Amino acid sequence: MEWTGARYGDQPTVEVETWVDAPPEQVWPAVVDVEAMPGQSPEVQRVEWLEGGAPRVGARFRGHNAHEALGEWSTVSHVVECEEPRVFAWAVEDADNPTATWRFTLEPAGGGTRLRQWVRMGPAPSGLSLAIERMPDKEQKIVFVRLREFEKNMTGTVEAIKKRVEGA
Repeated sequence: MEWTGARYGDQPTVEVETWVDAPPEQVWPAVVDVEAMPGQSPEVQRVEWLEGGAPRVGARFRGHNAHEALGEWSTVSHVVECEEPRVFAWAVEDADNPTATWRFTLEPAGGGTRLRQWVRMGPAPSGLSLAIERMPDKEQKIVFVRLREFEKNMTGTVEAIKKRVEGA
């Protein structure tokens, strides 16, 4: 990831991708299995569907996270896109004004699937906003470091999904 100089209010994004040797229909179940996220990302500790949820627009799930510098926190996410087997996305905390929006896209490619994970910060304030408020002169660096962490963790996530699907 290259330095962009982005600020939180710019709603910066990052995206990673991998190719999976399976059609999107076989990759989809691993993508929407939010309860498996703890084995795919070092920050995610536990995830559970709320109200007997399942992958569909309007469903909600709670994620419990931990980060060495940010501590521990929980968030409720709202599924905002669910087009099997192409797109699965959720907004964190408020579906209309999220602290972040996450999305997986699956696209047939080369006899398999191009799997992408994307995230956008904001527009609502998040835990990162607290660090920015304490050190406003370092906002661009704080955002850049967090985007690089996202990129690293997301790369691990798509690779974990790839291994899970290809090993099945």
